[in-house]
Amino acid sequence: MHQIEIAYKSNLRTQCNHLQSGHGISTDAPVENHGNGEAFSPTDLVVTALGSCLLTIMGIAANTHGINIDNSIARVTKIMSTNPRRIGKIIVEIDIPYEISHKEQRLLNQAAKGCPVHNSMHPDIEIEINIHFNSWLRFSGIFSR
Repeated sequence: MHQIEIAYKSNLRTQCNHLQSGHGISTDAPVENHGNGEAFSPTDLVVTALGSCLLTIMGIAANTHGINIDNSIARVTKIMSTNPRRIGKIIVEIDIPYEISHKEQRLLNQAAKGCPVHNSMHPDIEIEINIHFNSWLRFSGIFSR
């Protein structure tokens, strides 16, 4: 059974529908690739999926262990490369604005390493993930591939 339906509208724009929920999003080609840049580009969705997955996997671990990470923020930077045109590097900065023990920080760092989107990325894509706990202190737990 199909999970997602995507219709090409026109002018490099698509309409994507999640069939189970009925939710939809549009994509548009970026300005530097002949589009209007008026919606997420397909590669924006890839890096958005990474940031969202990281927060979700950390949220599952947080819920399991009674850790509050509500209102945490992931900020994602996508760097494109050429020949071929593709995502060359992704930088994810995650801010968790709570005092969390070092044991809990290690637990959340470990959980993030199990992100299925991260584990599905091509190994040629450089991925840097920085998790800032007690974000006003800018203590950082860092892992990359």
